[in-house]
Amino acid sequence: MSDERTLVMGILNITPDSFADGGRHNSFESALARAKVMIAEGVDIIDIGGESTRPGAARVSADEEIERTIPIITELKELGIPTSIDTMRASTAQAAISAGAAYVNDVSGGLADEKMAKLMAAHPDIQYIAMHWRGHSEDMQSKANYKNVVSEVKDELEDRVEALIKSGVNAEQIILDPGLGFAKTAEHNWEILRNLDRFALLGFPLLIGASRKSFLGVLLEEPDPDLREAASIAITTEVARQGVWAVRTHGVKAHVDAIKVVAELSK
Repeated sequence: MSDERTLVMGILNITPDSFADGGRHNSFESALARAKVMIAEGVDIIDIGGESTRPGAARVSADEEIERTIPIITELKELGIPTSIDTMRASTAQAAISAGAAYVNDVSGGLADEKMAKLMAAHPDIQYIAMHWRGHSEDMQSKANYKNVVSEVKDELEDRVEALIKSGVNAEQIILDPGLGFAKTAEHNWEILRNLDRFALLGFPLLIGASRKSFLGVLLEEPDPDLREAASIAITTEVARQGVWAVRTHGVKAHVDAIKVVAELSK
């Protein structure tokens, strides 16, 4: 994995129904205010989503997704902070790139929209985060069937990489995410986290998104996502120690601080 400091990607969901922060930033004004707080706390990238991908979530139209996300991406470009668009749609990704997004964070890894790979191939300066995915939110948990979750997720990510490169995406654009919580049980998520070195063998930067997710709630017996923050920081500390490229988090400052400690201890 990378010798560089692990980055903090702050989550900014402009949605009414995201699992941890749905409705909190569901307007331009509240989203911008939250983004400014994250910037002050040292965030490296702000990941902006206009469609919830929590288990069971219904999809929104492309027009609504674009209407929610593009104004804040445009505003944050003026503030000089790198942004990412969290989308499965090539049309939304194109609008975000035009507005100034530097990353496309696609939880489907290109499987939800066949146009996504060609779009990314046409924008070699944009980083593409491809997550492990087996289906849309409505039924993804029914697909959490594995004989060996680490081997199968790794193989399926490798298949996505091959397909993306075949479509013209530059290997240097690709970042991988093993997809914690997506078509996975709590134990599947822990198995993946215990074996990140296996995913590092694929040769691509890794993004880890564990923040406040339900598998932490299972461990802690804690139904409130906000009260899973300490556990989320613990995971950030461990994966930063292993040198992952970035963590995707709801909180910012505590994660930035934890990564600073890891960096100091590794000198």
